[in-house]
Amino acid sequence: MTSRTREIVLRTLRTRGKCTVNDLALAAEVSPVSVRHHLAGLQAEGLIASEELKHGVGRPRLMFSLTENASELFPGRYMRLTNRLLGELKEHLPEGQLQDLLTGVASSMANSYATEVSGMSLDGRLQHLQHMLSEEGFDAELERQGDQLLIRELSCPYFRIGKEHPEVCTIDQGFIAQALAVPVERVTCLLHGDYHCTFAVQLGAGH
Repeated sequence: MTSRTREIVLRTLRTRGKCTVNDLALAAEVSPVSVRHHLAGLQAEGLIASEELKHGVGRPRLMFSLTENASELFPGRYMRLTNRLLGELKEHLPEGQLQDLLTGVASSMANSYATEVSGMSLDGRLQHLQHMLSEEGFDAELERQGDQLLIRELSCPYFRIGKEHPEVCTIDQGFIAQALAVPVERVTCLLHGDYHCTFAVQLGAGH
C-alpha cells in the first residue's frame, strides 16, 4: 500500500466523514479498483468501517468512515495538551508525586480488574487481563511458558506521549503487577527501539 494513497484516503474520510469508493478515487486520483485494495487493508487494520445507505431506487450505496481506532492517527491538539499538562505537573509537583499519580491510575485499573475476575480460574483471569489490555489500546498477546507468563503489547496508546514523558510507561506495568499480585519485569520496550513491549511474570505455585 503506497503511503500517499493511504494518507489521502484517511484524510479525506476525516474531512468528509463518509465517502464512497468513487469519492475516494477522485480525491486520491487513482482507480476505484486501487481504492478498494487500500480500503480492504485499512479495514483489516480496524481503521475504517463500511455501511450500506439507501438512496432512492436501486442498490444501497456502500459508504466508508473512520473508526475510533483511527483517531490515534490524528493526535492533533489533545496530544499537545496532554504533553503540556504532564510538563506542568512535573514542573510544579514535588519530586515523585507525578509517579504517585500514575501509580494511582494503575491501581484504579487493577481494582476494576479484581472486581471483574472475582471467582474466575487462572486461565479466565489471564484471558480477561488480555482483554482489558487490548481494550486500553495495547493489543496484547499472552504466552505461558511453564510458570512464566510473557505479555506482549503489540501497540501502545501512550507511545507518542511517552517520547516526552516516559513516566507514563509505568501505568501498564503497574497495572499488570497489581492485577496479578506479582513482580513484573519489562523485557522489551517500544521506546527503546524494540518492536513491542514485553513483560515477564513469574506466576509461581500460588497461581
